[in-house]
Formats: sequence, structure tokens, C-alpha cells
Amino acid sequence: MSGYDLSTAQWRKSSYSSGQPDNCLEVSDGHPALVPVRDSKTPHGPVLTFPATDWAAFLDAVKDGHLDAS
Repeated sequence: MSGYDLSTAQWRKSSYSSGQPDNCLEVSDGHPALVPVRDSKTPHGPVLTFPATDWAAFLDAVKDGHLDAS
């Protein structure tokens, strides 16, 4: 993520975090090539960034139930 400034990023909580206030994931939209992700409990902590195509594949896998815990 070298050289990418997220200091003015707008964050939103994941819709999957509903009802679980201690387990919230936040993402920042509007970044064409990547998706920044952080833990809402530590908003000034580390940010993970994923290529947008990889993030989209991850979301598809979650929606399709491929990552459900057994």
C-alpha cells in the first residue's frame, strides 16, 4: 500500500456485522483498484488492503456459502 493515503477515507461497517457490535469489519469504498479493510474496534490501527478483484471473489465465496464454518 506504499504511497496510498487513507487519512480521509470514509468507512462503513460490513452488513454482516449486524447484531455483533464487537465483531465489526469496516471497508472503505471508492478506491478503484483496492479495498481497504480495518477492525472497527481499532480505527487508528492497521489497515489491510486487498486487490478489488480478490475482494469481489471473497464476497462471492461468502455469499455462496463456500466459507461457512462446519
